[in-house]
Amino acid sequence: MVYVIATLEFAPGKRAAFLDEFAKVVPLVHAEQGCIEYVPTVDADTDIASQHRIGPDRVTIVEKWSSVAALRAHDTSAHMQAYRTRVKDYVRGKEIRILEAA
Repeated sequence: MVYVIATLEFAPGKRAAFLDEFAKVVPLVHAEQGCIEYVPTVDADTDIASQHRIGPDRVTIVEKWSSVAALRAHDTSAHMQAYRTRVKDYVRGKEIRILEAA
């Protein structure tokens, strides 16, 4: 099992436009062999003092894949290449962590 935590930072005010494009690719990703979970997340509205907020111009994508091979196939798929082209002007930075259970 492989976990991916990808935090993307956007140009101010571009998060909604990014999420619109992201929603278009989600069904294609969910149909990929080995995809277990693929979901965009934003700050939850809580009063928990220890919460570290990512802010209004960021999204954290939480992914779970059956294997590194499945993740590699996802990364190079035609629909992901097209999606990256559509969102490239929105993205200002990214941090991608690929993890496994300890």
